[in-house]
Parts: sequence; structure tokens; C-alpha cells
Amino acid sequence: MLVNTPLAGARGYSQTGRQNKVDGRAMNDKLVTLIGGGGFVGRYVAQALLATGARVRIAQRDPRQAFFLKPLGGLGQTQFVGADVTKPETIAHAVHGSDVVVNLVGVLAGDFQRVQALGAQTVAQAAAKAGVGALVHVSAIGADPESASAYGKSKGQGEAAVLDAFPNATILRPSIVFGQEDQFLNRFAGMIAKAPVVPVLRAGAKFQPVFVGNVADAIVAAASAPETFGGQTLELGGPDIITMGNLIRWIAKTIGRDPSIVELPDFAGAMIAKAGFLPGMPITKDQWTMLQSDNVVTGTDGLAAFGIDATPLSTVAPGWLVRFRKAGRFGRRAETRAEVPVI
Repeated sequence: MLVNTPLAGARGYSQTGRQNKVDGRAMNDKLVTLIGGGGFVGRYVAQALLATGARVRIAQRDPRQAFFLKPLGGLGQTQFVGADVTKPETIAHAVHGSDVVVNLVGVLAGDFQRVQALGAQTVAQAAAKAGVGALVHVSAIGADPESASAYGKSKGQGEAAVLDAFPNATILRPSIVFGQEDQFLNRFAGMIAKAPVVPVLRAGAKFQPVFVGNVADAIVAAASAPETFGGQTLELGGPDIITMGNLIRWIAKTIGRDPSIVELPDFAGAMIAKAGFLPGMPITKDQWTMLQSDNVVTGTDGLAAFGIDATPLSTVAPGWLVRFRKAGRFGRRAETRAEVPVI
């Protein structure tokens, strides 16, 4: 069971103990509304903002699911409100009176257009109408209105709609985000721990995983200085660029497992995607399409622009992947020091 408690990296420090150069003093007593603030990334952003003295309003469809954040702030420092990006009147209510709005809403399956394109437009229009001082929109590397992927296309359309409604918005495009509660490293580790044979799709596809605490710090930095970062699109990637095949091997070594790793040819991967199922993990045609492109920083390096020290995968992930070892925390600890095989 994963713990719903943010890690220390969200408070301005990387998990290596190095202090990041994020100055959140400008956020003291500002009201920041986090659309989707109780999700994986949102909980880290909320903690980072609370540490600056900001007042944080968590807006999501079921705010009760975010109540675990309340003890992290002082008395009256956190607020909770029901909101849905597909219902404009709820978003207008949620952003009313806000100094800053951060849109964190995204989906990996379902109606991409409704949530990531039209939903993003709804948030930006509401923020503009409410006279909000800064808007930070979290998108993704690969966002492109002309993308062959429905996910990438909706993300690109969402970015365009945000800038049309709120030209001074800051758009952040993270690569794959990893952290204690993620559905990326944990999902692969769970599959590796159970299966004697692990098939790998698009083994050569490249990723630049970025630590969730660094992403949270980047959001706070962008929200703190719209006069500097407003109107910019910044990409967020970690210090390691790794292929899918090497990532699977690193996870296996880190958790002390030795499955047979089979790199599947693309024709087999296309057939599996068409069927919608990889042993131990579902995969959609759209996810297969996204895997055809590398997920790495090609534009402006956002972490560098914000003065944030990027946290390496190998320094933090072993701490929570320990649960996938055969004997848990009592398993062979030497494996946790495996270096990430970067390209």
C-alpha cells in the first residue's frame, strides 16, 4: 500500500539534500487554487506552496479525497472545493478570488478532448475572467495539435487554448514524472516482481524521468514570478535519459529480481497494442502511438531556468521500490545502489 504523504523534495530540497534555488517568498499569503490538487503531482505542489506561506485551495471533483493534505498547513491555510473542468460553472466558482491558478488536470485514458483540450480552455477562461495574476498550466512533453496521438493532440490543443485565453500563462511540459505514488515505476516494478518473463515494448524509446518534487518546485517558481516566466513554455526532465529496455533492467536490478527480459519487435508490439493488453499491464493503441516518439527535453530546460537541481532516479526511487524485493526492506540492499544505465 502506498503512503499518501508527500516526500521532502516538495519543500524546496531534492532528495539528495541539496537545496533548490526556488524562492517562494512572493507567495506568502497568496491564494493559490490547484485544479486537481489532490492528485499525484498536486499533493507535492500543495506541500511546496504551504511551506511558502501561501493559502492553498484544492479544487477537484471529490475534494474529500484530498483531505489528507489539511494537516500539512496551518489553521485555515488550506481550503477544499468541488470542481470539474467539464463543468465551467464549478471552475468559475473555484478560481474566484484567487491570486494564482494552477491546472494539474490530465488523464491517461478516456475523453482526452473534453478534459485536456476543452477543460484547459475552461480553466484559462475562468482565470482570465476572475482577474487572476498568474496561471500555470501543466501539460506534457509531446504536446502538439498535429500529433498522431489523441493524448498528445489534446495536450497541444489545450496549450493553444490556454495561451489564447490567458497569454501570460506559463506552460510546463514534464517528461514522465516519478515519485513514491507514481503509476510508472511502481507499475513496472510490480510486473517484474510477479512475472518470470517480462516483455518490453519499444525497448529503444527514450525517456527523461523527472522527480515529482522537482516538478512541484518548478510550478511554485513559475507561479512566484509571472513577470519572468509568463508566456513561456518550459520542458521539465531529470538528469538521466534512459531507454525503456534499460529502465526495465534497472528496476529489476534495484529490486533484486532476475526475470527474462524480452524486447519485442515493433510488429509484435503493434499487435499487442491492438489487442489492448500486455501481460500484467494494459496498453492502448494511443499509448503505442506515443511510444513511437522519445519523451525527452528538446526545448527550453525548465529546471535549469528555475535554478532547480534535478534529482537523479537512482538517489530516491530505491527508497520506495524496496517493497518489491523478495524480502522487502530485509532483502539485499546492495542492489539499491545500482546506477541508472543512461545512454
